[in-house]
Amino acid sequence: MTAIRLLLVDDDPLVRAGLSFMMGGADDIEIVGEAADGADVEALVDRTRPDVVLMDIRMPKVDGLTATERLRARADAPQVVVLTTFHADEQVLRALRAGAAGFVLKDTPPAEILAAVRRIASGDPVLSPTVTRQLMRHAVGTTADTRRTRARDRMAVLNDREREVAVAVGRGLANAEIATGLFMSVATVKTHVSRILAKLDLNNRVQIALLAYDAGLLEEDQEEH
Repeated sequence: MTAIRLLLVDDDPLVRAGLSFMMGGADDIEIVGEAADGADVEALVDRTRPDVVLMDIRMPKVDGLTATERLRARADAPQVVVLTTFHADEQVLRALRAGAAGFVLKDTPPAEILAAVRRIASGDPVLSPTVTRQLMRHAVGTTADTRRTRARDRMAVLNDREREVAVAVGRGLANAEIATGLFMSVATVKTHVSRILAKLDLNNRVQIALLAYDAGLLEEDQEEH
């Protein structure tokens, strides 16, 4: 079994030491590097080729949001898991919009952080439906109308079936649950998700969920049911 290559980014040396001790003890995870600031991330990624970057949000020079945006703009981008102290934080939301595949709280139990890294490495987002809704509610603000119009314009390229799958992803459902609810195979669900990502130029399922929310599709789905 190939170990998951993990890069740790946090400006607190004690946090990095704790994460390194905790994650390094797992047989399927290899710590390939550490950074104290987002300014050092791209060079380290070039040298170490991690599968996953565990990224602190708040750092003194280049914050985790900026570092995430820079990484996810690359063709060979690793997955990013955001480290934060808040459940619903505007910077976390912005990092997810920039392409982070999920986030974990710094006080999360070690076993759950390990599980999160493994899930991200396997292609699954780390956001429960409850936390997703919490973040989405946090997104509502003065630019909501403009955001909705833009999101609806983007979603217009999807066909009806893709739109249904996008809404299901936005509700936090796994592929197997979507397949059952929409009477299709899991393989077909995966194909639809891949097409949605390509058509909308998105990085992952979290961004599908956020765009579906911005477009108001989740509200419409709740009204219908």
